[in-house]
Amino acid sequence: MRRALLLALAVLALPLQAADLKPFSASYTADWKQLPMSGTAERSLVKNANGTWDLNFKASMMIASLTEQSTVRMENDALLPLKYHFERGGLGKAKKVDLDFDWTSKKVTGSDRGDAISLPLNRGVLDKSTYQLALQHDVAAGKKSMTYPVVDGDEVDNYDFRVLGTEKVSTKSGQVEAVKVERVRDPSQSKRITELWFAKDWDYLLVQLRQVENDGKEYVIVLQDGTVDGKTVKGN
Repeated sequence: MRRALLLALAVLALPLQAADLKPFSASYTADWKQLPMSGTAERSLVKNANGTWDLNFKASMMIASLTEQSTVRMENDALLPLKYHFERGGLGKAKKVDLDFDWTSKKVTGSDRGDAISLPLNRGVLDKSTYQLALQHDVAAGKKSMTYPVVDGDEVDNYDFRVLGTEKVSTKSGQVEAVKVERVRDPSQSKRITELWFAKDWDYLLVQLRQVENDGKEYVIVLQDGTVDGKTVKGN
């Protein structure tokens, strides 16, 4: 259960409007509905001197921890992942993933839990962090359904999403109007539910996430505080 909560914390998305990335930082709290268990997470987007961007993520709960980092660049309104690192510890089963995206040779190479990874790299392929930026971009653009090819283990899987509408969401920064999005899964393959709410007035920053596991366990992640392009997030 702790592993599932940390993985849900890792789904925290970042703001992207049109072709522009903006510096960002946010903190979140996460709570189980059935158990007295909570966690926290922090995410940031930082621009480097060479024009690339770093997506940094850190989550913790009890004795468990998770870190994730992607380096990306924008090219012709497209996100190109360059490097991806993921590490989880304190959960009994440690996990470490390192990937390099070589757009010249069109290959993804690296390792996943000690296993070598080598995959063809086509334009549009993303890692498990940068697809979240693409989702933000498409929600901001008004799209209603989205599909992203994502490197997942030793293969590329399609991640599907659809927009459900708009709702008011109560956060620790106040009440905000948000676009609700859900992950689309084959119900015959999985009963998991993933729902995300993106703040319309704050470059579609993720303000809430609800996850229901196959066993019925449910947890909710909510924005605690954040800034977008140096401005403090505030609700009504």
